Amino acid sequence: MFSKNQLGFLYMLLSVCAFSIMDLIVKWSENYPVGEVLFFRGICGLIPLFFLIPRDRYFNFYKTDRALLHFKRCASGLIAIVAIFIALRKLPLATVVSISFAAPIFTTILSIFLLKEKVGLYRWLAVVVGFVGIIVISEPGFTSMNIYYLYPIVFCLGLSYVAIAIKQLSKTEPVWLISFYFSISIMILSFFTIPQGWLLPSLIDLFLLSLLGILGGLANLWLTQSYKFSDVSLVTPLKYLALVFAIFFGYFIWEEVPTYKTLIGSILVIVSSLIIFRREVYLNKQVSISRHE
Repeated sequence: MFSKNQLGFLYMLLSVCAFSIMDLIVKWSENYPVGEVLFFRGICGLIPLFFLIPRDRYFNFYKTDRALLHFKRCASGLIAIVAIFIALRKLPLATVVSISFAAPIFTTILSIFLLKEKVGLYRWLAVVVGFVGIIVISEPGFTSMNIYYLYPIVFCLGLSYVAIAIKQLSKTEPVWLISFYFSISIMILSFFTIPQGWLLPSLIDLFLLSLLGILGGLANLWLTQSYKFSDVSLVTPLKYLALVFAIFFGYFIWEEVPTYKTLIGSILVIVSSLIIFRREVYLNKQVSISRHE
């Protein structure tokens, strides 16, 4: 039998692998409209959730007293997921993943205004280091006016508010209900893109697009289970394995070789987010920034 910490480690590893494969499929699906890919993420992401609904909630599982906060969480989540989907198609995989690690930086800043939190010297230092890392990674994009380098940053901004909203929602709402409303909102958004022209996928493509949605749903649930069973401080560093997967897949599938600037910048961003995380643990806040998409 596994100990609780071992279970937490396993769930985090499964979550990182699921998100990495999902990113891989998103990048592969560049021939399909973004809206069509979002549709599969939304509808197939519902499948794992229905196995978690308690029997006594089968007929009223959708009820909530915090509709406005769900709406804000879904709106910011939609901004984040659209931005990351576009970025994954237009930029090297390792670049997108590296910049996405900067989400804790923006969450730290937003927490000052939204949660009225006080941020000390160490976390401000981490914010500065993180922004330097983003500039180092994105500098080629900014100098050549490649607007797609802004999309991972938009993802971080959206995800930052998602983290704050989920922190507030989780006090009263089960995780499956939070995920349910987000998946439904993805589906609704995707319907508005139908006039742009969806493509009829082959059987293999249909399988991969469906797998994308299922993996997205499972990744969020495994992430939650990881934090439930194990200390956050033990399992959170595992999420940086995503960069290793991104470099591996990017090189062997798309022949993308990360530049020195990408590697140096990613190290700065990771160090920055780890400093923020360690200060949160020290202050007994136990806050963690997860993708939740």
